[in-house]
Amino acid sequence: MHTQLPAWFEIGSFVVLGCILLFDLIMVAKRPHEPSMKEAGTWVGVYVALALVFAGLMFVFAGAEQGTQFVAGWITEYSLSIDNLFVFIVIMARFSVPRKYQQEVLMVGIIIALVLRGVFILLGATIIANFSWVFYLFGVFLLWTAYQQAKDDGEDEAEENGLIRRLRTVVPMTEHYDGNKLRTTVAGKRVFTPMLVVFVTIGVTDLMFAFDSIPAIFGLTQSPFIVFTANIFALMGLRQLYFLLGGLMERLIYLKHGLSLILAFIGVKLILHAMHENEVPFINGGEHIAWAPEIPTFVSLGVIVAIIAVATVASMLSPKGRSAHAAAELHRAIETYRSPGEDTSTGQMRAVQADLVLKYHAAVAAAERSSVELPDLAERTGKSVEQHRTESGTASSDPRRADGR
Repeated sequence: MHTQLPAWFEIGSFVVLGCILLFDLIMVAKRPHEPSMKEAGTWVGVYVALALVFAGLMFVFAGAEQGTQFVAGWITEYSLSIDNLFVFIVIMARFSVPRKYQQEVLMVGIIIALVLRGVFILLGATIIANFSWVFYLFGVFLLWTAYQQAKDDGEDEAEENGLIRRLRTVVPMTEHYDGNKLRTTVAGKRVFTPMLVVFVTIGVTDLMFAFDSIPAIFGLTQSPFIVFTANIFALMGLRQLYFLLGGLMERLIYLKHGLSLILAFIGVKLILHAMHENEVPFINGGEHIAWAPEIPTFVSLGVIVAIIAVATVASMLSPKGRSAHAAAELHRAIETYRSPGEDTSTGQMRAVQADLVLKYHAAVAAAERSSVELPDLAERTGKSVEQHRTESGTASSDPRRADGR
């Protein structure tokens, strides 16, 4: 039995959450920096604790059923948000966003995501309230999305879509960033910086993920309040999670498959719910289908947690996961080596070279253990740097020439 939440609780929740988001935005704008692992981990812990406190309040004021719905929805949205991080990492690397300003880019992305999901939630709640058959559509859509997720290898995620390519051609834009500015002055003319393309790319990505996210959580609860608060709590810690897990994301090779199973499970749950509440004339004469079971929320929660746990453990134990992580570490070392800061000293470049060689050997060893091949660029660069260090014994004045660039 559902308990109606008091109006003061719902209003107060949105006011408090709005203040937290505003505080977060102000802090990012006033002090752009790359957070340390300790700082990122602390804030992720704070946001998770806030979500658990809110879940406890839901149990107190709304009852066990709605409290469990919030927890299941929050975990599902958090898992799907982690999938967002894979794409965000690709976007940041593709457009070479300075680490110092990545927090701000992520914050803008989170705000865009909240606005888009808020619109989708209002539309979804209105449609569900008037057309119960929409659960059939949501269910089929999630099953199709699960299939696409399972077979997607992620190779096209770094490619620019037509909108971004067109934006580059019609908008005057510089090749380089000017801090975190959207516009700058070049030769007396006001032009945009690549930050505009980054924000648009993040926005388009958020829109695509919202199409998967909102139907999924409506499969767990039909309460717009629970849907929106679960989304807010899932997105609030995403920025810090990016810096906490950024170096480990590539290792979670089975997470996409786990998320695919979760989406498929919720898709089946939605179809069963639609059958149970059936009003479609050409299905069972418009009568509900008695044998169609309703999957309890606590069962949904257990299934979701179990799938995430198995996918995570399997990824961490997999030799291919370790190889993917080592290859990603090598790629980051190559980027540092090829694009050092203007004030990088010769001694610092020696350290960068040494780090690259170590990561190259680690990636080669991991690739051999998992029977996979290193990307050609990574292998060529690693070998050339190692050969250059062996022949010269020291770093050259311009060590980047070692890879033939």
